[in-house]
Amino acid sequence: MRHAIATYTEIRPKREGQDRAFIHGTLVRVQDVAMLAEVQGRTPDQIIDAFPHLTLAQVHAALSYYFDHRSEIQDNLKNDEEFVEQLRKHRGPGVLERRLKSTAPGRQDDAVSS
Repeated sequence: MRHAIATYTEIRPKREGQDRAFIHGTLVRVQDVAMLAEVQGRTPDQIIDAFPHLTLAQVHAALSYYFDHRSEIQDNLKNDEEFVEQLRKHRGPGVLERRLKSTAPGRQDDAVSS
């Protein structure tokens, strides 16, 4: 009897062109699942709550891939952070950041005259 082996991860370019590991057939990167587990301490069941279109098998496969390729994915995360920092330097603060700064407590513009 033959058994099919499901492939849950794939390498493909993300929007900016860099190759990343994704859960097959989705827009969810392996690093997204891994960070929910590693940084936020979420369990696979809690990760499914965050990504309800994923199966438990897909989450476990993503975590397995992450643990097998941890240093590569951490390097990818670092590169992504550097890319975002370069964009911020080039383009300046985004709309949300500007809006938050303009409504920050203690600004004279927000002071109420008595």
